[in-house]
Amino acid sequence: MSGTDITVWIISGLLAIGIGWTKYAKWKTRNKLVRDLAAMDPERREKVLSRMSPELAMEARQELMRRFHIS
Repeated sequence: MSGTDITVWIISGLLAIGIGWTKYAKWKTRNKLVRDLAAMDPERREKVLSRMSPELAMEARQELMRRFHIS
């Protein structure tokens, strides 16, 4: 094994850790958002959802329906 091989493995490992951490942070943030939306009263929840981007709002609504049976 040469120094180049070790360097490539280290860089690959760091990239994998970075990508994994980013995905975990995104999941954790979305999970918190859905829990907060579930705790809100329906009027306020719809107001917040209407201010979000359409893709994110649809994703949040689907998650609310799936996990909490809230429409």
